[in-house]
Amino acid sequence: MTSLAEYRRNRELAANLVLRELRSRYKRTALGYGWSLLNPLAAVAIYGVVFSVFLKVAPPVGDPSGLDSFVLFLVCGLLPWNYFANVTNASLDVLLANANLIRKVYFPRELLVASVTGALLVTYLVELVVLVVILVSVGSMVLPWIPVLLLLVVIQTLLVLGVGLALSVCNVYFRDVKHFMALVLMALFYSVPVVYPVSLVPKERTVLGVEVPVRFLYELNPLVRMVECFRAVLYDLRFPPLGTFAYFTVSALVCFAGGLALFRRLDRRLAEEV
Repeated sequence: MTSLAEYRRNRELAANLVLRELRSRYKRTALGYGWSLLNPLAAVAIYGVVFSVFLKVAPPVGDPSGLDSFVLFLVCGLLPWNYFANVTNASLDVLLANANLIRKVYFPRELLVASVTGALLVTYLVELVVLVVILVSVGSMVLPWIPVLLLLVVIQTLLVLGVGLALSVCNVYFRDVKHFMALVLMALFYSVPVVYPVSLVPKERTVLGVEVPVRFLYELNPLVRMVECFRAVLYDLRFPPLGTFAYFTVSALVCFAGGLALFRRLDRRLAEEV
């Protein structure tokens, strides 16, 4: 089992891996890091037109912020979702892409997943800074909520790192995982309140004569609670409901612990399998 002392000895390697990820992500592209902002802006424009213009989905008014903008409502949920989805996709290939390094040098292999997570975290933070600037420019009093926002980012990073660790090592042993996750992420996007408010999900629905608690089952998904937490802070300007915050936090801790345990269990034959 990897000790904390071993992680400390490999701090420089971890930093270099993150820098390598940042450099390689937009290497030889004309816009460089500009793509990290252009991609979410393009997504916001597309979803904004489809859902607010064509489908006429009205966002709830921010309580107590008073915000009434579908674009801002959308971005406050889309950025956390993108961070989750991007880390998930990047983690799937990271061990196979570094097969030569894994075979030749011993080091905590978790650092490879942590490096892609760290690189995407930098991009995520830049996007959040831009969002905060936009919110302030429209009169939102979001600045006092920055400490809570950063706490949510830390909790979310534990969640996405746990998912990344589990999926990265599973994809080494079962190469179908990557293709399966493409379908899962597509379904998850529409099962999380990114482009619509939770209020559109019915509380109950009768199925074959049985009352099904649809909203309750829907909110069992930790990603739903994740989006609700970020939207409460950024759009509503309030602390998330304690139940929602606690569920998100516990889910993130369980996911991180479970992902790390699975990674360490399957790490033993990793050099032979990549």
